Amino acid sequence: MTEKTHQELIDLTADPFDLFTMWMQDAERSEPNDPNAMTLATVTPEGRPDARIILLKGADRRGFVFYTNMESRKGKELTLHPFATLVFHWKSLRRQIRIEGPIERTSDEEADAYFASRSLMSRMGAVASLQSRPLPDRAIFEKRIEDVRARYGDGPVPRPENWSGFRVLPDRFEFWQDRPYRLHDRAIWTPSEDGTWSVTRLYP
Repeated sequence: MTEKTHQELIDLTADPFDLFTMWMQDAERSEPNDPNAMTLATVTPEGRPDARIILLKGADRRGFVFYTNMESRKGKELTLHPFATLVFHWKSLRRQIRIEGPIERTSDEEADAYFASRSLMSRMGAVASLQSRPLPDRAIFEKRIEDVRARYGDGPVPRPENWSGFRVLPDRFEFWQDRPYRLHDRAIWTPSEDGTWSVTRLYP
């Protein structure tokens, strides 16, 4: 995008879901890899922040969806403390979005549909992986994958019961746009009592 576009102010009249969609579409045209990559921040049972990069797999007015092994570290943390923050940073566009809110589980039908859309090896890996648990030797994991391959061959690989999705239900959006001399533009959207969104520009 042009330098002029980079310097445009955030449109405070926009709906936050629509603005997210527009920025994501810009990222899909400009980012060389994984425009849907985002940081997922959770909290541990001890109250410590925890964060990692994952991929957004669905976005609509219901919320923002990702999938994981429910017995992974993030799965356990989200089950215990059902709130999350997502951060998208697109370096090529010099933009960032933060999305905060409570989470809910996706339906089994949604999880089944997404799992079936994954490549065969990705599905086998999900069945074989004891995600976040200690792995004494990489060969053990590879053997587990071979065992899954022998069990299912080229046939359907069913979604494991401990593999599903979460949806972040946004109650705060923050959009950030780079501007020269670090005089950046920031704005937050929060829900109002009447169901509309209230927007406020922030000092950079």
